[in-house]
Amino acid sequence: METPETAPLGANYDNRTRIRIAVSLFYFGQGIAFASWASRIPIIKGYLQLSDAQLGTILLMLPIGQLITMPISGKLVGKYGSHRVLPIGVAIYLLVLCSISLATDAWQLGLCLLLFGILGNICNISVNTQGVLAEGVYKKPIMSSFHGSWSIAGFSGALIGLLTLNLAISTGLHFLLVSVLVFANIFVNKNYLVQDVSASTDKKSFSFKPDKLLISLGVIGFCSMATEGAMFDWSGVYFQDIVMAPATLTTLGYASFMVMMALGRFAGDRVIGRIGRKRTLQISGILMFMGMMTAVLFPSLVICTLAFMLVGIGVACNIPSVYSVAGKHPTISSGVALAMVSSVSYLGFLMGPPLIGYVAELFNLRYSFGLFAFFGLLMLVLTTRLKAFNNE
Repeated sequence: METPETAPLGANYDNRTRIRIAVSLFYFGQGIAFASWASRIPIIKGYLQLSDAQLGTILLMLPIGQLITMPISGKLVGKYGSHRVLPIGVAIYLLVLCSISLATDAWQLGLCLLLFGILGNICNISVNTQGVLAEGVYKKPIMSSFHGSWSIAGFSGALIGLLTLNLAISTGLHFLLVSVLVFANIFVNKNYLVQDVSASTDKKSFSFKPDKLLISLGVIGFCSMATEGAMFDWSGVYFQDIVMAPATLTTLGYASFMVMMALGRFAGDRVIGRIGRKRTLQISGILMFMGMMTAVLFPSLVICTLAFMLVGIGVACNIPSVYSVAGKHPTISSGVALAMVSSVSYLGFLMGPPLIGYVAELFNLRYSFGLFAFFGLLMLVLTTRLKAFNNE
């Protein structure tokens, strides 16, 4: 019987390397699209004359969009296949990205970000399903490398954002150029995605019934991705308002974070193989705490850059590890478990930035970053207590 892992390729090209390249480039495409938006947040904030609280409220539209699609994304992928949903989802995602640059008022930006969240969740579930299927083709852990591609995309997006700022390229043209690049990627690689079949009727579908293991994995993922989201959306503002970095260096902290996260992810499978998944995640939680607290206590250009590098290493292996364990759930199919855990995790990625804005408005931006340091400690406690990591 044909399984998702052994289903034929759309182009009759049975080559594992080509599959891996295609999936990696879809991770890269989605990542660079989001990073392009993130790199322009300070500019858009200034253009629309938004306060920290206003920006936080508008950023809340992203997780609202994510929540709207959380129950249906898994079903959509299960019914039509991630190899079909992913290219279409990314294409619409790019159209929404371009529309963000056209916003001239706060409500217009909020509407665009709502759609950005909706499409982002669909793309997130689809691309991670492809990651699981490709891992099945290889019969060994390669999920960290896929997320490494996403991290490289984030770093590339930061560099492109820095370049466009220094060349005085408008936000609209910036987003358009990135969209053309990613559209080309869709066209070239869509036929090399793994063709997953519809879920069998005897397997559990999406349900809101609590599962202790998936809840714990979701909270760990939430803590890690909330920190990622904070670094994506607020690191530039932190360097601008707290570190008082020159305008041309406001993306330095973000870039240093992304470099170390990418390096950590490409080295992640080897590290986990040597010291185990549980110990890797425990060390990761400690590094997250140390990095965020150092940035809060010593807000200088050099120290904050080094601190953000620590945070990058700290978050590197968390999400690939959580997804890998979720895919081995004893009673729930891997696709459904992945949809549940990735949805909760990605919710942290989207809710973290608005939380930063609200705390910053009540106190200041340094206090809000200090709050996020404790996500690392929470992750450390949960990882230590979770038995599912004992044999990993």
